[in-house]
Amino acid sequence: MTLELDWDKTNGLVPAIVQDVGSGAVLMLGFMNREALGATESTRRVTFWSRSKGRLWTKGESSGHFLLVKQIAVDCDRDTLLILAEPTGPVCHLGTATCWGIGAPQSRAESHAFIGQLEDTIAERVASRPPNSYTTKLLEQGLTRVAQKVGEEGVELALAAVTQTDAEILGEAADLLYHMLVLLRAKGLSLAEVADTLQARSAR
Repeated sequence: MTLELDWDKTNGLVPAIVQDVGSGAVLMLGFMNREALGATESTRRVTFWSRSKGRLWTKGESSGHFLLVKQIAVDCDRDTLLILAEPTGPVCHLGTATCWGIGAPQSRAESHAFIGQLEDTIAERVASRPPNSYTTKLLEQGLTRVAQKVGEEGVELALAAVTQTDAEILGEAADLLYHMLVLLRAKGLSLAEVADTLQARSAR
């Protein structure tokens, strides 16, 4: 892939913003020259030009916490890169997930990404059926019981909406969402497909 960058405008060094492909969190900012970009594209590991070291530097070369490249985009002015990557460990040398520390502002995308993580956990439970897991116990009772639980949780949420506090409503909504995710996974479906269905409806 050839990326069209205006290297002359930036004196041969462009900023590269790295974003978590799963959560949407901004992980770090580094700089790349042509050689660093080429190494990033060929190895699929984010590689910068280190201004302090005066050499190419692959993120994770010392810690083992690499940034695995999923997609690279160039901005409209052709002088900045956006890299979507999958981190294999803490990104910051201080041990935090991002270079902005534990107290970094959380985006809506990061909050929503937890649902994807929960789906992955449920999928793992469906595949491995670990003992002492509620998901395993529920699945072993069969699809009819899973469907029944979704119905029960839906009723409990509806009742909470008219008789209980906001915290209790949120708790019931969380229960309903969890059981719905289990039902979808048991049927080989996903929340992303539900979102696609909603999006298709909104276009009508």
